[in-house]
Order: sequence, then structure tokens, then C-alpha cells
Amino acid sequence: MTKKPIVKTTPRRLRSTARERKITSPPASRQELKVSPSTPPPYLFAVGRRKEAVARIRWYHQGPTDFVINGRPMAEYFPVAADQQLITAPLRTCQRSLAERVQIKVSGGGTQGQAEAIRLGLARVLVKVDPDYRLALKRAGFLRRDPRVKERKKYGLKRARRAPQWQKR
Repeated sequence: MTKKPIVKTTPRRLRSTARERKITSPPASRQELKVSPSTPPPYLFAVGRRKEAVARIRWYHQGPTDFVINGRPMAEYFPVAADQQLITAPLRTCQRSLAERVQIKVSGGGTQGQAEAIRLGLARVLVKVDPDYRLALKRAGFLRRDPRVKERKKYGLKRARRAPQWQKR
């Protein structure tokens, strides 16, 4: 029986890996790309959510006055007056008119969820426009994100909580 030669190896934790051997400094071209702080965007931004709906609000400081939702006027996107009133409630609370340049992109959910998401986003933007609006919007309940979402379906059940019909035999 022959003996195997003893080979000394360094423990795994002491071995250098390929990642450690790579050069950590960025290439020269990246170092040259360091740019001075850019000018802020010409708009204020906020996000509003409700159920599955997500609304991204851009409040422009200047430009033509239009209130656009997904590229369409608000009256065309939300033809129901109740939804329009729901959306404009934060503006009325702060005594602001619709004569602002607001661009909204909303996705997911139904019309009610989208309208409430837009309302939350508008309230958040108004606080950025003027922090004094915060108290009035908070008292009206427009700065609170409604946490209620659809409950997930569980295995063995037909829906989230609906059990299959019981059978005696």
C-alpha cells in the first residue's frame, strides 16, 4: 500500500477569489464622466397607490396649463363626475384651481382605485409645492395610503376564504 503525498493547501477562506483579484478602481473613462450636480427637473414628482393602481404625478412649474391623465384630458379619461370630484378634492381643499400643468400616468386596478391613487399622489405633490398645505390635507384624510388590498387565494379554498361546498357523502 502506497502512501499519498501530503499536499499543503490554503484553507478556502484564505484563498483569493476571482472577484478579489479584479481591479477595484473604475476605468479612466468613468472617472472623466463625473459631472457637476445637474439642475433639478422642471417638475415635482409623487406617487400614489391604491389597491393595484399606481399613479405617477408630475407637477410642472411652468408651461401650458393642462391636466392630462395617460395622454388624455381628465374629463375624457374619467367621464364619471364622482371620479373627477374625488381626484380634484385635494386641489379644492387647498383652494387651488385646475389651471396647473399636471401630467399623470396611472396603471393597474379599476377606475375607482386609479382615482384614489391619483388623489393620494396629488396630495403628496401639493405638500411639496407648499408645506403649509400639509395640515389641511392631513385633516381631510388625503395623505393616508389606504392599505386595503385584495387578499390572496389560499390552497384548498375557492377564493381567499370561500371554502368548497360541504358534502355529507
